[in-house]
This record gives sequence, C-alpha cells and structure tokens, in this order.
Amino acid sequence: MQRGTDHMETAELIVALARIWGWVGAAVALAFLTIGIDRIDEDAQGAYVFRPLLIPGILLLWPLVLWRWWQIETSATGWAARYRPVRRAHGVAAIAMCAGLALILVFGLNARQSWPVDTPPVQLSTGSNP
Repeated sequence: MQRGTDHMETAELIVALARIWGWVGAAVALAFLTIGIDRIDEDAQGAYVFRPLLIPGILLLWPLVLWRWWQIETSATGWAARYRPVRRAHGVAAIAMCAGLALILVFGLNARQSWPVDTPPVQLSTGSNP
C-alpha cells in the first residue's frame, strides 16, 4: 500500500505545481494585457477586443512573456528591432523542450501504477438504474 500513496503524493505535487504555474500566468496576463502591451507595442494601444485571445498563450508561456517584455522595456534599440526574434534563444528553447519531453516520458514510464494483487475486483454498478 505504500507504493500507492507515493503515486498520490506525486500526483498532488504535479497538480499543485500546475496550479501555481496557472496562477502566476494569470497574474502575468493581467499585468501584461493591462499595462505592458500598450508600452511595448504602439499598434496595440486602444485595441482591447483581441486581448482576451492572448490569455491562454500567456498562461502557458508566461516566463517567455516576462523575459521578452523586460528585454524590450530595457533596451535602447529602435522600434523595428522589437519585432526581430532573438535567434540564440530559439535553439536553447528547442533543446530545453526536447529534454523536458524526454524527462516526462521517462518519468511517466517509471511511475506506472500496478494493481494490488491481494485486492479483489468490485463491481461498481449492476447496469440498472436505481
């Protein structure tokens, strides 16, 4: 029975981390869509209809949004340079995503649950409505 509780603790940890990631993403989305987008993109000033469409992406990619927002706010480059992608970061991001997917796959294969041998199966329903 100890093995089952280890999996529950792992699942609870994953859910807690996902919840924290989502809340931080929501805070970043709120700050970026109300303050930041107007400061870094002149074309977005006054355009409020499309902003809710950005929320799912910001929730998932909030570290990249924060980094890019900080980079644009602190640079003294011209307006056109803001839209040029940072090439060196693409390779690092691709390698990080590949490594992350490999780790998730390995962890998932190693964390398989096994059915307790000494527990008999129980029928949950008889197929008729009570």
